[in-house]
Parts: sequence; structure tokens; C-alpha cells
Amino acid sequence: MSQNEHRPGVTKVNLMVRHLKLEPIDNAKVSAVIEEIDQLYGLDDVSYDEKSQVLNLAYDASHLCIDGIEEVLKKHDIEISHDWWAHFKEGYYRFVDQNVKDNATHQPWSCHKTPPGAGRKRR
Repeated sequence: MSQNEHRPGVTKVNLMVRHLKLEPIDNAKVSAVIEEIDQLYGLDDVSYDEKSQVLNLAYDASHLCIDGIEEVLKKHDIEISHDWWAHFKEGYYRFVDQNVKDNATHQPWSCHKTPPGAGRKRR
């Protein structure tokens, strides 16, 4: 894929890149989890670095959020690291994902619009 192409359901504006440190796991579980996460709508890319035990994700936050990823991890009995930095990032990711999702559905308004019916001429 080139830099300008993304999977269906992924827009560049809402693209989030996440790095989740996981508890030590075996390679069989990792491949099963990556395969299942890779099928989620809105996911652009997923990979796992065995050396640092980090799951790398890129997804459209208007369709997918960190909670959806965590559900798949729980289903396979894989936990995110229990250190304070991982929990801090997890909370931040959750906040930003919700903000992107809310902004994607928000209808902008302007106080400079003329009210309905104001454009009619009075007689």
C-alpha cells in the first residue's frame, strides 16, 4: 500500500496509531489475536514486536476504538501490561478515541447564519 491508500472504512483524518505493551504471551496466541484483530472493520494495520512485547495498531477511531481491541485481547486471555505507563496511555487512548467518535458525528453550526425566514423581504 502506498502512503495515501488505506483499507476500506479508514480515513486519514480519523487514523490513530496505538502501541499497547502486553504481558508475556506465547506466539500461538499472538498469531490468533493478530488474525482476529486484522478482520475488524476500520483497522488499517496491526503488528506485534516480540522483542518489546508491543502490539502496534493503526485504525480509524470513528469506527473502532481501544475498547474493541481490548475485547479481542480478553477473548484470547491476553492482558495489557499492568505498569502505570500502560494504564495511563490506555486511558488517554480511550479519551481520544471517544473524542474522535463524537466529533465524527457532530453537526457543526454557526452563530453567523441568518435565522430561518430572515431572508424574506418585509412589505
